[in-house]
Amino acid sequence: MPRRKSYSDTFTGEADKNIRSILCCGEESQHARLKRILLKGINNEPTPRKKEIIVLYYFRGKDTTEISEMLGVSPQAVSAARARARLRLFRILQYYL
Repeated sequence: MPRRKSYSDTFTGEADKNIRSILCCGEESQHARLKRILLKGINNEPTPRKKEIIVLYYFRGKDTTEISEMLGVSPQAVSAARARARLRLFRILQYYL
């Protein structure tokens, strides 16, 4: 079965915007604290694959299709791993906040 060249994950748009806004431009004290917590959560990610996907998506600005081509997996696998990692990050934030 051939791989799709395009993959849309628009259903996660709002959560991704919130995480990106915290990671990219948080200089206020509250944003700095959230950014520190998120970075600790990312660094403590249990699997290297999820950590790599999070770094590529949120810090390097790659989309799901580009990441899947780089890692040699399907876009659905990238989206699922990112969703699980994002859920874990939200749980970490809930614990600290």
